[in-house]
Amino acid sequence: MRTLTVVVLIGWTSSLLAAGPFERPARTPVVTAAGRQGMVVSNCDIASQVGVEVLAEGGNAVDAAIAVGFALTVTWPEAGNIGGGGFMMVAPSDRDVVCIEYRETAPDAVEADSLSKWTNRRHERMVGVPGTVRGFWLAHQRYGTLPWKRLVEPAIKLASEGIEADEFLAWTLNGILRQEDIQTDPRYAEFRRVFGPPDKQYWTAGDRLVQPDLGKTFTLIAERGADAFYEGPIAEQIVAQMKRGDGWITLEDLKSYRANHRPAIHAQIKGYDFYGAPLPSSGGTTVLMELRMLETLGVQKSPDYFWSMEHIHLMTEIMKRAFRERAAYLGDADFVDINPVVWSRDHAAQLAQSIDPEQATPSIELAGDIPVTRELYESPQTTHFSVIDENGMGVSNTYTLEASYGSCVVVKGAGFLLNNEMGDFNPIPGRTDTEGRIGTQPNLMAPGKRMLSSQSPVIIKQDGKVKLLVGSPGGRTIINTVFEILVQTLFFERSLEDAVNGPRFHHQWFPDILHLESDLSLLPEDVQEGLKQRGQNLSVRESARQGSAHCIEVDLKSGVATGVADWRRGGAAIAVKK
Repeated sequence: MRTLTVVVLIGWTSSLLAAGPFERPARTPVVTAAGRQGMVVSNCDIASQVGVEVLAEGGNAVDAAIAVGFALTVTWPEAGNIGGGGFMMVAPSDRDVVCIEYRETAPDAVEADSLSKWTNRRHERMVGVPGTVRGFWLAHQRYGTLPWKRLVEPAIKLASEGIEADEFLAWTLNGILRQEDIQTDPRYAEFRRVFGPPDKQYWTAGDRLVQPDLGKTFTLIAERGADAFYEGPIAEQIVAQMKRGDGWITLEDLKSYRANHRPAIHAQIKGYDFYGAPLPSSGGTTVLMELRMLETLGVQKSPDYFWSMEHIHLMTEIMKRAFRERAAYLGDADFVDINPVVWSRDHAAQLAQSIDPEQATPSIELAGDIPVTRELYESPQTTHFSVIDENGMGVSNTYTLEASYGSCVVVKGAGFLLNNEMGDFNPIPGRTDTEGRIGTQPNLMAPGKRMLSSQSPVIIKQDGKVKLLVGSPGGRTIINTVFEILVQTLFFERSLEDAVNGPRFHHQWFPDILHLESDLSLLPEDVQEGLKQRGQNLSVRESARQGSAHCIEVDLKSGVATGVADWRRGGAAIAVKK
């Protein structure tokens, strides 16, 4: 491995600011594959292939999902992780859909306002107790069939021998490495050492990323299971990093961490069985509210354009109301008594009835008893993958480090990134403002509490069989990306390929702005003008791409599964061929 002095390293990174091809990779068609013997769709062809090989050897969908999740730690480090957490929705072929919930928890040292004046999101204090390894271990104990070690071995090999960077990995590495604090702050010296470009100023597709320290970490996990991470030598490395960086996580925080086996949120929508991730994911509840409101309104497919002006107006008003309810009610149900009204069909219908089809409701008028200051952030860098095996067992998994590359803190000598999920708590008790900061009580910080998430892995069943596996990255936009894909497939009967390929939009209550994808020529001028006339505040963000949905649809008559990998951040759909 190369070793560089601080002086040389800073010289290299300074030149990176003005060098290199930093344009986002161009749009390409969605990637599709079809087959009857199993399918994996993820952000990276290497990781998808790892999962397909597990399925071909006789592993089930959970086995493959675990192997894919570990592989993405190597191949997609901005979000693939063992230092973060997430939600794995599991649909056994003969049992109810469940969720392996492995969301991070707050360290024991925190109080509700511990981060109220904190501004550095790339710091050890922003790290929640990681859940991924314990979550994958629990999934394997409950549902796995192949040996644990077999599922970790591909990640060991990929990290130790290296991978060829594709254009998306090169682009995202260049993007983070050119930032001034990443270049110069001693806190990120290990990040620079691990992810610095090989012998030149910037990454290009085809360059080799080798991560030997991560390979050693995975070897310990393969040999000793999850305890190596939470009680053994890796735990000690994490705590040593906390001490160097003035973080909060202790050995006791790690040892006491537990993943959970929770029932999914279940409801009937348009004759289909909807299964969403339970709290502390807000996704399952919020997407369900949105779908129920739309079902109440009885919206029909437009014959003239992908989204009509009427569709976007009504769905935007639905989004506003759903996100207001999210802020008012949702948090970690182990800590907060959740008002059951949020799951009721009657409540969704009541919200829908308040929508004016001709005029937007200003967000401030929906606040109700939530005090709003006139004057939060969830990063869009998450990743989702979907798996189905030849027996019809499905997995829809979303996990994240929170921001792109999380805290940017690499555990010294262990080779993996730590999350910055503490930013998903409401940071200032009682302060909700028009810029999007939320301060409501259900999601305030507390020791051992899990921060609210927008992750929304969804499974749709029909006649007892898996029909759709859907999910996306994108921070708060995840909820609306999943909502829009489900509307197109379930309400409008569009193909999954069209649904993933199509344009997206987003509103999250505050700020009171309807965001449109910009590089798609999203909407004809007359549609945009009609939205403005109805009072919608439009924003077309430069080069904005909403989410990256890697999904699977099953034709229940033929048994053929079609995988669709989103074009927005690269991806691969690969079918098993025996």
